[in-house]
Amino acid sequence: MPTATLITFAAYLIFMVLIGLWAYQRTNSLSDYILGGRTLGSGVTALSAAASDMSGWILMGLPGALYASGIIEGWIALGLVIGAYLNWKLVAGRLRLYTEIADNSLTLPDYFENRFKDNSKVLRITSALVILLFYTFYTASGMVAGATLFESSFQMSYQQALLVGAAVIVGYTFLGGFLAVSWTDFFQGILMVTALVVAPITIVIEYNGLMPLMEKMESVRANALDATTGLTLIGFLSLQAWGLGYFGQPHILARFMAAEGVHTIRSARRIAMSWMVISLLGAMFIGLAGIAYFSNDPNAVATLAENPERIFILMNKALFNPWLAGFLLAAILAAVMSTIDSQLLVSSSSLTEDFYKSLLRPEASEKELVWVSRVGVVIIAIIAVVIALDPKSRVLELVSYAWAGFGAAFGPLVIMSLFWQKMTRWGALAGILTGAITVVVWKQLTAEQHGLAIFDLYEMLPGFVLATIAIIVVSKLTQVDETCFNQFDWFRSQFKKMVS
Repeated sequence: MPTATLITFAAYLIFMVLIGLWAYQRTNSLSDYILGGRTLGSGVTALSAAASDMSGWILMGLPGALYASGIIEGWIALGLVIGAYLNWKLVAGRLRLYTEIADNSLTLPDYFENRFKDNSKVLRITSALVILLFYTFYTASGMVAGATLFESSFQMSYQQALLVGAAVIVGYTFLGGFLAVSWTDFFQGILMVTALVVAPITIVIEYNGLMPLMEKMESVRANALDATTGLTLIGFLSLQAWGLGYFGQPHILARFMAAEGVHTIRSARRIAMSWMVISLLGAMFIGLAGIAYFSNDPNAVATLAENPERIFILMNKALFNPWLAGFLLAAILAAVMSTIDSQLLVSSSSLTEDFYKSLLRPEASEKELVWVSRVGVVIIAIIAVVIALDPKSRVLELVSYAWAGFGAAFGPLVIMSLFWQKMTRWGALAGILTGAITVVVWKQLTAEQHGLAIFDLYEMLPGFVLATIAIIVVSKLTQVDETCFNQFDWFRSQFKKMVS
């Protein structure tokens, strides 16, 4: 690797660690470590939520999918934009307020327990176990993406690359907690969107316009720009179902909970959605442009046939001078880091707040809890690294499983807890279990094995639908807690005042 690229890349990593050190000085309590003291402004709320959402998927998984299959894979972007917008519109402000009203809940399991006055702790423990299960896979997906980047860029072995990437991310998350994660995500979001604008513009200039590039794509692969050929109803529904996942992602919902107030949500929504649309279009363009750009390079074609998710890394090396290449490589790492750090923090927060403090040491001091959370970051990272040791792991496959798990287990529960006054704790528990179990079981079923095309449907959709039905049916059969019922009235009146 050229020295200039290495210097730029190293400078970025050092900057991330410095943010961790800065945040370390401002982290004194568990609330600071988990939610940054609920002080995030609209810009940091928006970009940290957006960056932690998109992860390495937007610079590796999505471009790789479009390179391999053409624009037909782009339907997923439509589902994501709709889902993200509705999440900001319907959930963000309400969740920010309700988590504060419900005994200042710091984690999602904490909110579920306080929202439904569940003194048995069954809701808290069940949801915390779901978080630890699916985040292990989700974090592993980020580790795979980071290791792929280091391996391709620095001629390391995959295992060495995995350990280096994990060490940097764990370092600043361990030190600075939520403040470090949110501010690094803010800068990472800026870096990512810059890369996703600069790369497409450079490619278009190199081809002397968009039309010559599109003609070259068509000549290389006839159906590359056909959005309907081969698209089945089940395929379309599966791609759109990705948007349902937003309602249940703890690392995204944590940004809503940490916002300075309901008043910051509207401007944060505008910033986040603008960022998302621009970034998705840029990532899709890079994947499609690679079909034309590398068509006459046998080595690149062979590399991408083995792993199409390396498309942006190869494009970066081919297009840019070493200084800019280092900057854009850092953007890929930023995409990876921005999600892993959030997942590590949510998982360790759940270990600390929902198991250690709630079940083992209710009398633990704030300082003790912060250090337990830091140790949790390290333990979860080690488990994720072990899962990610297989170099053949695919980022998109690991992400899709975890995304579906959270979307189905928590999505219907979060939405209905904010909109339905008569929902009960037993309905909430039924929703979590039904959603999670459906995703795990459906993932094992295939149309090829069982002769039913329906099993090719993305597990998110059946999980989400069945969880919703379970919540409604079980809530109708059980008695709503009177305190919960009255608290909902208070929440609803307060929210109306804030948005009127």
